[in-house]
Amino acid sequence: MSRTAPEIEPKSAETITFGGFAFLTKSRELRTVEGKAVNLRSQTAEVLSLLVSRPGEIVSKDALMQAVWPDTFVTDDSLTQCIADIRRALGDDRHVIVETLPKRGYRLNADPSGAAGSTTIAGVGPSQVRSPRRSFVLGALVLVAAAIGAYYGADIWRAAPVRSSDMPRIAILAFDDFSTGGDKGYLSDAVAEGIITELARSKTYAVIARNSSFRYRDQPVDARQIGDELGVDYLLEGSQQKIGDWLKVTAQLLNAHDGSHVWANTYNREIGDLFVVQEEIIRTLADRVGRRIERPLPRSDAAQVSALRYVQMGFAETDKDFSAAGNELLREFSLKAIEADPNSQYGYIGLAFTYRNDAVFWHKLENNPDEALKRAAEYADKAILLAPDDANAHYARAKIHTEAGEIEQAIARYDQAIALNPSASNILDGSAAPLIFAGRIDEAIDRIKQAMGIDPFHPSWFHWDMGWALYEKNDCGAALTAMRKMSRITSGAHRMLAGIYACLGNQREAKEALAVFLKDSPGDSISKQRRQWEKMYTAPGSLDRWLEHVRFAGLPE
Repeated sequence: MSRTAPEIEPKSAETITFGGFAFLTKSRELRTVEGKAVNLRSQTAEVLSLLVSRPGEIVSKDALMQAVWPDTFVTDDSLTQCIADIRRALGDDRHVIVETLPKRGYRLNADPSGAAGSTTIAGVGPSQVRSPRRSFVLGALVLVAAAIGAYYGADIWRAAPVRSSDMPRIAILAFDDFSTGGDKGYLSDAVAEGIITELARSKTYAVIARNSSFRYRDQPVDARQIGDELGVDYLLEGSQQKIGDWLKVTAQLLNAHDGSHVWANTYNREIGDLFVVQEEIIRTLADRVGRRIERPLPRSDAAQVSALRYVQMGFAETDKDFSAAGNELLREFSLKAIEADPNSQYGYIGLAFTYRNDAVFWHKLENNPDEALKRAAEYADKAILLAPDDANAHYARAKIHTEAGEIEQAIARYDQAIALNPSASNILDGSAAPLIFAGRIDEAIDRIKQAMGIDPFHPSWFHWDMGWALYEKNDCGAALTAMRKMSRITSGAHRMLAGIYACLGNQREAKEALAVFLKDSPGDSISKQRRQWEKMYTAPGSLDRWLEHVRFAGLPE
């Protein structure tokens, strides 16, 4: 239960009307004037409840954060997302109803023209409706969000991230791709992703996670709207076009507060110079926002670019379909990446993930998970040797340490990967796994919440991990709720779903979920599960509880 900050003690009213809507304060329910309920997430409803309790008054961001997330560290992205949800529900595209006040907070403008007046809201008596006191003009459209500091080193990262209004906050949008043929759509992401990773390493920037900034792909750029929704000060947008052996890259930096141009440039280079162009964009961007990043230029050639393109194509397949078939496609593309450039890390990272996935989910390699995991470790180590500063290489190795039962090594490796790329929400989310195996469930849940906080539009599998953590906390009702938030429960996730249903005593649903998983892993059994997990689960009783539940779901001995 969230505590109420002293600043936002609600005033008594059962229903408050604004902008053609009514908010029922006791049930925290938003309705249209016709009485139709408008669905809101619970945290979004909490934020709206606090705003409507003080219509026409500025409620500070800190007060809202304290009231809605009192005992949990989340970044300002969580609040920004709630505000964006409220505006979408109200159709408040111009931010007239919920107004942002620069460096001060938010204000709900109770517009008399939107009040019910003499009309009774369906299901609400006239005596219960509180009329708005006054209307207010639209203020500035600026939110300077506080930020997670991009720190170097695990010990620094473990400390509470610094929130500073002086730290520029940047979103790198997906670059448009004007190429044709098989290259379309992949090299453009490589440029933008490289910029995200490099900028995230600096202590002078806070960079929004890729998943959230890429959400605006193929949409017209409204700098102020995107800036407000993501809570950033700057946007970098651009495009790339491959013409024969040449690559043309354009980039422009926008002020997210007013949409003005800060800087723009065009680069025409041979295709092998992709990473050099990327580094030049980073350095120029750094200069324009008042900081400089000094790093040696990376190696760059056409073969390296091809390797990156192939492995990105492979991961795109597993993102679409996390199944045995999707994993095989990732393996095929990873082998092509190694063939294109055996001296770059990309293909080895891809193979490390495929063999790790086999060991944990699909039990390939002649049904020998230990051999698959050994192969995964060899490829991850090769990637780290080739690129010791690549966060994804360390991410892959951290996962393999986890599956091998090397829990403390896994935690340390995750911290190293996070230090290399603090904006990688997937790595932060993944770091919850070894904590769960060690029985440090609350820490794991905090990690997942932090990942969700820096990535407002996080991928669906974050809910899978939250479901697992809540299952281990023995809060299986909440675990099921988390799993149901996935846009699609993939084949691999059905094993977790089966365990959760078993925990709830729902045997029919548990058997149905396990049957979906076993289609891709037909040889699984209790004995295999015990061998697979006994070296990982160090928390007393956790493994026995899991085996009891999958046995209840119908897994053979």
